[in-house]
Amino acid sequence: MASNKNKLAFLSMPAPASYVAGLGRGASGFTTRSDIGPAREGPSAEVIAEAQAKRGEEPEIDPEQFQDPDNEYGLFAGTTYEQDDEEADKIYDDVDQKMDSRRRARREARENAELAKHRAERPKIQQQFADLKRGLSVVTDQEWESIPEVGNLTRKKRRKDERTFVVPDSIIVGDRSKTEYENSLDTRQQQANGFETPADTGTMTNFVEIGQARDKILSLKLDQISGTATTSGSATSVDPKGYLTSLNSVVLKTEAEIGDIKRARMLFDSLVKSNPKHAPGWIAAACLEEHAGRMVAARKLIKAGCEQCPKSDDVWLEAARLHNNDDAKVILANAVQHVGQSVKIWLAAADLEQDVKSKKRVLRKALENIPNSVKLWKETVNLEESATDARILLSRAVEVIPLSVELWLALARLETPERAKAVLNKARKSVPTSHEIWIAAGRLLEQGAMGDPDKSTESRDKELELVDRTIEFGVRALRQHQVLLTREQWLKEAERCESDGSPRTCEAIIKATVSMEVEEEDRLDTWVGDAESAEARGMVGTARAVLAYALKVFPDQRNLWRKAADLEKAHGTKESLDGVLSQAVHYCPQAEVLWLMSAKEKWLAGDVPAAREVLEKAFIANPESEQIWLAAVKLEAENGELGVARELLVRARTVADTERIWMKSAVFERQQGQYAAALETVSTALSKFPKFSKLYMIQGQIRQMEKQYSSARASYAAGLKACPKEITLWVLASKLEELDGKSIKARALLEKGRLVNPANEILWAESVGVEERSGGAAQAKAMLARGLQECPTSGLLWSMSIWAEPRPTRKSRSVDALKKSKDNPLITCTVARLFWTERKIEKARQWFSRSVATEQDKDIGDHWGWWLKFERQHGTPEYVEEVIRQGAAAEPHHGPVWQAIAKDDKNVGKSTKELLAMVADALQ
Repeated sequence: MASNKNKLAFLSMPAPASYVAGLGRGASGFTTRSDIGPAREGPSAEVIAEAQAKRGEEPEIDPEQFQDPDNEYGLFAGTTYEQDDEEADKIYDDVDQKMDSRRRARREARENAELAKHRAERPKIQQQFADLKRGLSVVTDQEWESIPEVGNLTRKKRRKDERTFVVPDSIIVGDRSKTEYENSLDTRQQQANGFETPADTGTMTNFVEIGQARDKILSLKLDQISGTATTSGSATSVDPKGYLTSLNSVVLKTEAEIGDIKRARMLFDSLVKSNPKHAPGWIAAACLEEHAGRMVAARKLIKAGCEQCPKSDDVWLEAARLHNNDDAKVILANAVQHVGQSVKIWLAAADLEQDVKSKKRVLRKALENIPNSVKLWKETVNLEESATDARILLSRAVEVIPLSVELWLALARLETPERAKAVLNKARKSVPTSHEIWIAAGRLLEQGAMGDPDKSTESRDKELELVDRTIEFGVRALRQHQVLLTREQWLKEAERCESDGSPRTCEAIIKATVSMEVEEEDRLDTWVGDAESAEARGMVGTARAVLAYALKVFPDQRNLWRKAADLEKAHGTKESLDGVLSQAVHYCPQAEVLWLMSAKEKWLAGDVPAAREVLEKAFIANPESEQIWLAAVKLEAENGELGVARELLVRARTVADTERIWMKSAVFERQQGQYAAALETVSTALSKFPKFSKLYMIQGQIRQMEKQYSSARASYAAGLKACPKEITLWVLASKLEELDGKSIKARALLEKGRLVNPANEILWAESVGVEERSGGAAQAKAMLARGLQECPTSGLLWSMSIWAEPRPTRKSRSVDALKKSKDNPLITCTVARLFWTERKIEKARQWFSRSVATEQDKDIGDHWGWWLKFERQHGTPEYVEEVIRQGAAAEPHHGPVWQAIAKDDKNVGKSTKELLAMVADALQ
């Protein structure tokens, strides 16, 4: 107990002088209403610091003691802020800004990259539905109207708010007596003997009969108007057929339109009153009244306008338009008195005349007043039916207007060739700055040279050379008269000549002007660009002329000869192509491609001896060219000369001795069924070229065909050891193991191949195929996902991924594939097949066309096969023929199915069209 008393003893003790209740918790002294006088002061800072030191607390640090130099009061409070301090602060600020700007560029680039990646991985809902929104553009009005209204789709019966009310007795009594009729007279009617009806009663009126009678009268009137009534006196002045048409012509204006017309009328009225000499104001006011349907007011206004502005031909023309034909003639006759030099007035007056004779009279009267108007002369000449009369008029026209090039050219066209030359010479002297006259002279000479079929070739060539000299002289003469047309303008003139049927004049213009304004080092590229752009516009003659001139300047350019040959092959004749190729091999005898093109064209034309002759010349120029040797072998083999082909291969192995010739020799023996000779050739070739992978492939395939799986396995193993980077060897080895029933070993081989050749889509695709053929769909899907992680832009793997998805999700998967693979042709073909399965025929056809758009895409034969298969099922015979034609012209070489069929020994010698049909049948 004593201890408890000691514990509470402080309660009876007086408080220390500096004690403040709750000081440790941050409290301070305060004053209450009961205190008299000021509250006592709190402890000083020294006392608080001493108390905190006793309790072991650290003094609080004032955060405001670290201030900027202008307001500092701590360590540097007594120092002055000098100029060097200010310079130091500026330097630090500049450094901070510089570092911030550098970091800003990196930060913004990083943020943009992260944002792009985020949007690519998680696109907005708006982007996901973008294709569906675009599809709404083809929805017709009828389809839009046929969309049902939104109804109750919750399948819940909604409780109707049915409220009933008590019907008053007055309504029941009134409804009962509505159809009743009085059958007795009341007392007042009896007093008048039943012949008078009081005015305040109407219960006997039958409105039903009144309505029926009104309908009968209306139908009778309508029958009379339509002409169906048979009673007499039914004739009427109403036109039943034109009645509704006249109603349609009535324009009903809204109140807003009427208000606008009134305001516009006030504005135009103010305009013509304030400025009565302003012709457009009168025309606008008259047009407003015409729009409002007040033709009389419009004519009055335009009449006043003609009086106020008699020198404005537009006012007179508007007045003529607002009146009928006869009144318009009178108006224009008055107009001629005021503006007799207006060509538009005279032409309008001629248009009002109905017969040609009157038109001629008006126009000749106009020419008396305005003899220097080219338009009037042209209209007058066009009305002449006789060429002689037109020639006379044009002769007079060029005398009056000697500077009009159009009139000179029109006169030259009507004259005979000899007189046309004289006319053009006069025109050239009168208008020495006109290039059209020189071009017309060249065309005239060309027509004279080509017009007579009995002329000899030498005389025709001489006259055509005169065309070149004429154009060249004309260009020089124009340059002397300071007429400088640009290259683009001359090229357009050349294209115009080609369009008008003057190819030699076009060629002459190109020869004379194509080298203008071109630097010497840029000539080749510029001319090739001109030829390509002209060909793209369909101007083949212009492109041919540009290439011909370029070949004269650069006769040793192989690519230029190749472009000229391609142009002739696409747009020229066999003779022109043969001529270009003959010149090409003459100037470039070392160009193997040109020799092969020449031989191939002769072979396709059916001239096999000429093709042999071309190849013999090629042998002389290129004795060690393997391409020419192989072309000769193919020519003999395709024409049944197998012995000659074998001898050529033997000679080629001796002379050229290249790995490709050895390979072709082995393939030739295999195609002929000589497997032993083929294996012997491969063995000899492998001793010379141990790093050539195709030799191992041929050896393994031959032994596989002979069912010697162990020997084939050894051949592939040797090939993989010598050429580990050859993807086809890994695939063939895997297929051999799978054929032998060893799927596990095939899987292991492909795994090893992927380690040696990382990120290879073909090996991943083959691995997925092995899993699918083994029956492991889940393993195949997992393998495909791994492949896409390693090859995220592979079109082959994305195509397999699309077909691995369920049908509803294939479309979204194809969108991801297109984004990732950047419009890969395999993905494009896959999308076309998706549209095919959805029966969207036109879209499928467009996407099939896109899959073979570029030159690189055209080389994939499987795409042509899918397109042909599609057109066979859904297209017309014309579409099928067009696909076959384009596919044969493309001559594809790649594609899994295409290569399997084209390299089959049974299909040797078949044309591209036959192979395309077989591929289309094999695709599934």
